[in-house]
Amino acid sequence: MTSNLRNRLLLLLVLPLCALALVGAWMDWRSAAEAAVQHDQRLSRLLPVLADSVLAPPQAGEAPLLLLAPTVGEFLRQKSGQTAYTGYSVRDGSGQLLLGDAWVGGALPSTHAPEFFSKEIGGITYRIAVQRIHASVGMGELVVALADGSDPRQQWAQQLLWRVLLPNLVLVAGAALAIHWAVRRAFRPLLALAETVERRSPRDLSPIDESTSPQEVRPLVHSLNRLFALVNVQAESQRRFVADAAHQLRTPLAGLQAQVEAWALIARAATQEYKQNQPSSLASKAPGAITLGADEIEKLRAATRRTSQLAHQLLALSRADARSLQVQSPERVDLQDLCEALLEQFLDAATGKGIDLGLDAAPAHATGHGWLLRELLSNLIDNAIQYTPAGGSVTIRCGLQGHTELAFLQVEDDGPGVPIAEQAQVLQRFYRLPGSSGEGTGLGLAIADEIARAHSAVLTLESAAAATTTSTTSTAAAAPGHSHGHGLRVTVVFSDT
Repeated sequence: MTSNLRNRLLLLLVLPLCALALVGAWMDWRSAAEAAVQHDQRLSRLLPVLADSVLAPPQAGEAPLLLLAPTVGEFLRQKSGQTAYTGYSVRDGSGQLLLGDAWVGGALPSTHAPEFFSKEIGGITYRIAVQRIHASVGMGELVVALADGSDPRQQWAQQLLWRVLLPNLVLVAGAALAIHWAVRRAFRPLLALAETVERRSPRDLSPIDESTSPQEVRPLVHSLNRLFALVNVQAESQRRFVADAAHQLRTPLAGLQAQVEAWALIARAATQEYKQNQPSSLASKAPGAITLGADEIEKLRAATRRTSQLAHQLLALSRADARSLQVQSPERVDLQDLCEALLEQFLDAATGKGIDLGLDAAPAHATGHGWLLRELLSNLIDNAIQYTPAGGSVTIRCGLQGHTELAFLQVEDDGPGVPIAEQAQVLQRFYRLPGSSGEGTGLGLAIADEIARAHSAVLTLESAAAATTTSTTSTAAAAPGHSHGHGLRVTVVFSDT
């Protein structure tokens, strides 16, 4: 669009210049035509004077006596270097040359009115005036002619290309280049504005500084800022609704979960007591009412836990939004302490599932929000434990990455892993791999990615098998993970340490 606008401006500015050049050429022609008319009038006034300059009729074998008047003599003396620009001839009524140049003249006029025509001789176009005039007594009729090679109209026609068209074409071409350069420079602020909007994150809805934009573009910037404000209000309303809904759900869900846990304990105890008080043969054949009730309570217990986890994750997702963190001051977070604390938190869950939960941590720090980084790492560890089968292993790592010395967090497991084609999609909210087991909601990795971006960090997924061939050493040399040709390694690298 910008290129088209440039071309349109260039066309709209050059076309008037071309029109002005044509108008200038037409005015030049008119000026030359007016000068030529005045020149013809001058020649017509000199013709009678030339006829009066013949004082006596010719004698036998001799030319007539000629005494040029001063005005005619001065006209005939016009020269350009050695080239004469003028000429004259005097003929009798029958066309016999009496005086002057034979080339000056033409067809004998039939009337006594002056006649004019042009004739090119030696590369010079002459304007020739001829008139039949009654001379003095004894001379009869004479045909006098004057030729002038300095006719402005003839010179204009000769030098049209070099004096009019070529200078105007050069002028238009130079003006087009100057206009193109000027338009490019004039469009720079608009292009800079477009680049600024292009580089913006989809989550950055802060207003654009109108004072840095040209006056003509400020209405557009003002409209963009108004649109940003409306979208920001709508997005803030949605975030607030999700946060409020998740927060309001946590309390009743916590009460419901406590009651279901109590019912589950009671159901298990009742089932155990029934089996102990009944003979073994009857217990094996007894109706499954009590056992069925315990199973249903276990299902309700699992559903309640998933709902509570979903409400917690929705609240974390709302809090992880970068715009909601602008009012909170970042702090320096010890990643090694964070990993050790979460190892203790998830050790029982991993042990209960028969998973080896390990730690490979080196001193590292990152600038950010400690409670959010804890949420990020919790989601990664919870995902790894949830999808790793019994007997597998999960390793938590932190440290400084290679020669860049950028702090990183890493969680590696030897579970089913994520296919390369699906790695971008699993970071989307509520997306789960087809056929995946477990009770996940599809929010764990999405929350981790959201928190990573809020901290200007980069979260990457890779196959643990492929990752073992890469070096993620720190100052304490992080050890390779327990990948047996499969699994997933999630790494978060911080740019600000």
